[in-house]
Amino acid sequence: MSIITVIMEPAADGTLHIPVPAEWLHHRIRVKAEMEPVAKPQDNLNKTRIAPLPGCLKGFRMADDYDEPLGDFKEYTE
Repeated sequence: MSIITVIMEPAADGTLHIPVPAEWLHHRIRVKAEMEPVAKPQDNLNKTRIAPLPGCLKGFRMADDYDEPLGDFKEYTE
């Protein structure tokens, strides 16, 4: 028996799709589920974010051509 812990988001129709290891694809699988809501990663960001220190970007400068289109994407922008 293997235990898989997965945090999933329900699909629009309310179903959950459980990933299974490739070697299990052709076998019957028993699923025991204990469901509990978990905090989304965005919910925890505000609690763990450290405020920037005054002057921490002193001397930081953006390149003069920062807003110019990249040559790598020229064929997509034409």
